[in-house]
Amino acid sequence: MVRTERFRRLATRALTIVALAAVYYGSAQIGLLEQVVVVDTVVTPLWPPTGIALSSLLLLGMWTWPAFALGTLAVVASISPLDVSVLGIMAGNTLAPVCACLMLRRAGFHPALDRLRDGVALVLLGAFAGMLVSATFGSGTQLLTGDLPPGDFWRTWAAWWVGDAMGILVITPLVLACRTVRRPRDIPLYRWGEATALLVCTLIVALLAVKSPLSLLFLVFPLIVWAALRFQLAAAAPVVLLVSVVAIMSATRRIGPFQGQSLLEAMVNLQALNASTALTALLLSAIITEQNAIRRKIEHACGELAEVVDRLAPGESRRRWPPNGTTR
Repeated sequence: MVRTERFRRLATRALTIVALAAVYYGSAQIGLLEQVVVVDTVVTPLWPPTGIALSSLLLLGMWTWPAFALGTLAVVASISPLDVSVLGIMAGNTLAPVCACLMLRRAGFHPALDRLRDGVALVLLGAFAGMLVSATFGSGTQLLTGDLPPGDFWRTWAAWWVGDAMGILVITPLVLACRTVRRPRDIPLYRWGEATALLVCTLIVALLAVKSPLSLLFLVFPLIVWAALRFQLAAAAPVVLLVSVVAIMSATRRIGPFQGQSLLEAMVNLQALNASTALTALLLSAIITEQNAIRRKIEHACGELAEVVDRLAPGESRRRWPPNGTTR
């Protein structure tokens, strides 16, 4: 019986790892749809697999790390012949989310992102610090194998790091937010209407902004604030993803506000936009969620206090306040 249970647990984990590797590979192929080439190195402005990997480690556990090594191997094999450099890329893409997860756990991170400190930790430890590992391993391996000229190392390293960091900032909050989404029957109809209107408005504004040669991308920020205030991360994360996808498509094609810019200029402006939208949504949502939690705790404490007053002095908790009609 014990062996059967152990075998069942191992089989479940093996299937989970294979499924995660497939999701990793699929998200990578989506990211590669808008790839750019920096010194013969394929990079993407947004690398979704890093967000998938960190979310899996946070939600399921550290035992899922082999899925990311397998997924990386499959991705590299799909875009270039396999050589010794794939080992460094696999090591970096696997160690980066693992290190990020360990740092977040050390900092007491809550996957619910219900505190401001959780949002700050995800940005500083998960995105900025953790993804240094993958950028260093990937670019360093190509430098050692001679595939990358020494003079182009830092440009490639920066593009690699930014793409991975954006994957954490955009994709990880979206995956973590899915845990808090309630069943449809628990959500009033007007909230569904408001959420739909929010997404439609975001799409329209984003498309109009990238179609115009003027720099109008800042118009998406009121929509991000709307999403964070009304729905927190459950709507703010999809809005950020929608804005990022539209902006990436515009930047890689050099249209709209990116028209006439060099690859470097377009990528700098694009990542500044992506980082700003992601940080605004993440931190504002965390603040609102934390405030809502505090308000619920205060309401609960007031309810308990009213019950105590009723037991000590029946009816007193329902008396008019201020007493005797006085006001201040």
